[in-house]
Amino acid sequence: MAEHLLLVEQAADWKPDFPDMPVVTARDYLSSRGAEGPGGSAKRQPRVINLCRSYRYLSIGYYCSLLAEARGHKVVPSVGTIQELSSRGLYGLATEALNERVQRLLGKRRGGPQPAAYALTIFFGQCGMRELQPLARQIFETFRCPILRVELKQGDRSPADPWRIAAVGALSLNDLPEAQQREFFAALEWYLSQRWRRPRARLGYRYDLAILHDPQEELPPSNPKALARFRRAGKALGVNVELIQRKDYGRLAEYDALLIRETTRIGHHTFRFAKKADSEGMVVIDDPDSILRCTNKVFLAELLDTHRVPRPRTLILRRETLLDAEALIGYPVVLKIPEGSFSRGVYKAADRTELKSFAKRLFQESDLILAQEYLYTEFDWRIGILARKPIYASKYYMSRDHWQIVRHHGDGRREEGHFDTVAVEQAPADVVRAALRAANLIGDGLYGVDVKAANGRVVVIEVNDNPNLDAGIEDKVLGDMLYRMIIENMVARLERRRAGLR
Repeated sequence: MAEHLLLVEQAADWKPDFPDMPVVTARDYLSSRGAEGPGGSAKRQPRVINLCRSYRYLSIGYYCSLLAEARGHKVVPSVGTIQELSSRGLYGLATEALNERVQRLLGKRRGGPQPAAYALTIFFGQCGMRELQPLARQIFETFRCPILRVELKQGDRSPADPWRIAAVGALSLNDLPEAQQREFFAALEWYLSQRWRRPRARLGYRYDLAILHDPQEELPPSNPKALARFRRAGKALGVNVELIQRKDYGRLAEYDALLIRETTRIGHHTFRFAKKADSEGMVVIDDPDSILRCTNKVFLAELLDTHRVPRPRTLILRRETLLDAEALIGYPVVLKIPEGSFSRGVYKAADRTELKSFAKRLFQESDLILAQEYLYTEFDWRIGILARKPIYASKYYMSRDHWQIVRHHGDGRREEGHFDTVAVEQAPADVVRAALRAANLIGDGLYGVDVKAANGRVVVIEVNDNPNLDAGIEDKVLGDMLYRMIIENMVARLERRRAGLR
């Protein structure tokens, strides 16, 4: 059985002088019966490279990728990639992240007049311009398509304007002149050798789970030991767990599910990964809706207020309403930027002078900020919620001589309070109830709800879509079972989707 298949629209598209490779026409591939089709078997699925003349929506090329995915074949390009390439509005989000590299490579050229535009042809991540090879590889990882034409342009107003990707599109083998066909086959041979020389261990697993992380992140939501325990739990459940990074965006569709273990933000690659995974029909934690709802504290404040979830007195402020914090809450008052994590962008104002000073700093980043009643507690409860059920209860203590869990110093140093985790049933019942009520407004994913219990009050501070799961802290009570529960939940979601349920 062929390890890989090349699909062409017509038999004549693969010319007699082309290399001898396992080539199948689109008609034969579409008319074959599922996994038992040309080159396929139920036990070992081929890798499919779709070289049809067009990937236009509902074209033969589109249907080839669509059926390949339905049959469990790993196809390039995937339907998700085809959809992204169909519209500038869809691929524009991805190219924004690439433009920084474009500018680095092209913005500092020397040696006389330079062109203000390039048309780059990329074959499986390879291009004819050596200095742009790193960019070509990254573009291919983002849009995994056999042949790409990429237009690079400098701004129209001035030679000093930055370079950017103006357009990205797919080309067919028939579009290439003879000289470029030779380049294409050289790149194809290289790609196949790289791709399949080392068989992937995950072929023997039920599902493939990608964990997105950043090994350089200063305060990651899971430490290396926790990531290792996720992998161990997956293996015990027949799930292949692989750690991926931002550069692996183009490979995302190879997996069945995505678990994000990198701090999420809107306008960040973590959100793009979540959107991509969701559009591919993958099971994803954190899902894009949860990221949207939790990341912005203004949205969250409004949501909790609308549903009358107990919380500290909170105001959404504009520049002209700043002194409402003084009149309606009083001092000390906590000011927060809408998007922040790990105690960043949070200040406690003791008087009007500090209120104005901190607010001025925050309004430089956001047109709206939050003011919140200050409630001192020795620790905050963090209740972990998975699929509308509490799974852990941790106490996050304030850092020494400070009012926050994490104390950030001006020189970049930080101090953290200590942590303790107890069984959920040992946490106060009203704290757990409040956490569940808040998390259920967001969805049925994985959340960490911060709750304060003080002076007979239980109030929700915030709901986190990307809660910490660190070995030695949140898993102190459940141990490996904590990681197993999360992967079991993702497997259950995959099984429901396989059965046609959501």
